[in-house]
Amino acid sequence: MNSDHTWRHVERVWDEEILPPLTEYVTIPARSPHFDAEWQSNGHLDRSAELIADWCRRRPVEGLQVEILRLEGRTPLIFAEVAGEGEGTVLFYGHFDKQPEMVGWREGFGAWEPVIEDGRLYGRGGADDGYAPFASLLAIEALQAQGVPHGRCVMLIEGCEESGSYDLPPYIDHLADRIGDVDLVVALDSGAGDYERLWLTCSLRGFVMGNLEVSTVSEGVHSGSASGIVPSSFRVARMLLDRVEDASTGRVLLGEMNVEIPADRQEEAATEAEILGGDVASQLPFVSGARPWEEDATQLLLNRTWRPALSVVGASGLPEPADAGNVLRPLTVLKLSMRVPPTCDADAALDSFEKTLTEDAPFGAQVAFTHGECAAGWNAPPLEPWLRDALQESSQRFFGAGVAMTGEGGTIPLMGLLTQKFPRAQFVVTGVLGPGSNAHGPNEFLDIPSAKRLTACVAEVLARRASR
Repeated sequence: MNSDHTWRHVERVWDEEILPPLTEYVTIPARSPHFDAEWQSNGHLDRSAELIADWCRRRPVEGLQVEILRLEGRTPLIFAEVAGEGEGTVLFYGHFDKQPEMVGWREGFGAWEPVIEDGRLYGRGGADDGYAPFASLLAIEALQAQGVPHGRCVMLIEGCEESGSYDLPPYIDHLADRIGDVDLVVALDSGAGDYERLWLTCSLRGFVMGNLEVSTVSEGVHSGSASGIVPSSFRVARMLLDRVEDASTGRVLLGEMNVEIPADRQEEAATEAEILGGDVASQLPFVSGARPWEEDATQLLLNRTWRPALSVVGASGLPEPADAGNVLRPLTVLKLSMRVPPTCDADAALDSFEKTLTEDAPFGAQVAFTHGECAAGWNAPPLEPWLRDALQESSQRFFGAGVAMTGEGGTIPLMGLLTQKFPRAQFVVTGVLGPGSNAHGPNEFLDIPSAKRLTACVAEVLARRASR
């Protein structure tokens, strides 16, 4: 492969033929089904799928077939095939559904109002994960443009990832014969420690969620009459959370949620800490005077990737302060999100969560825990030498620095499923969600130069796979 030729082709297509449709894609409020109960009638997911599929169909890629599948009651899925040489199949993954808009966007910016500024495309979904099908197909196209062989490739671009990918397994089963024997998975839906190198995701945390409901009285009571006699529902909720988490350290106390961290992942975290240093914490929007859990960057990275962590992400039963009377409230509901380590049994963790919170309630309070979402984490299989070398050399060539390994604190449910379905597959899970990119939040952006370089790296990995 001529790397200069690859780079020129990638850069031209990105500037002239990807950015315009990707910008249009950002304007579509294609909220994931979890955030849009009327997604079928609203049609935004279908619009996104059609836009991407139409672009793919127009590409000069020999042997390309593209279709949109719609199983009954399921979000649409784009399935593409590209013929290739040799045995096995490369599976590309991405998604076109989005998180809701969120508040806090800069003036003149918005979730559905794309703006390109300083080489960054602002708007919801560009980096998470609308660019993935464009970059994936372009990597194949860049090889064909110079006559470089590649293996057979398939592409799965789903519309349900931000809701937990619950629609994807039926599609994978439906397409099993057409997908074939996958030996390499390329997923462009992850993060990056900086924009200076290729980052390979080696692990993903899982999560368990649920609503904790606590009640101590059947109706609101004047606090002058009840306080000191009736334990408040909020106090009981605090006591229950203390069973799960040491509030002073953030350490989760449940054995089912803690695992032994593999030695290689500890070493990779130490290397990442050497690269990023203080940026591990400073890239996050701390308010003035606030500080992270601890100062050691390696431990912060392990906290984020291999240790459980509890967040209260929602609440009800509490009126707005302006509307709150001097009343002991009848009910407190807390929505709890627990991130669990990559190798943790998420189902066992959820059972332990519920049992710990609901058994022997303080003061005989009425306590219930309603299960929410649950997803296992993922620990990547070891890299084969050819792939490790290809990643290292492509990162050095197109970014100017060697590849780095990172764990992610978030979840991509599909990865565990694909590992089960294709046990001999290698995984390249990577992405451009670097510092400040703020996926799911306000001012989300795609760093365009990094997306170009990542595309070129993927092309080189495909070429190396075909020639190994």
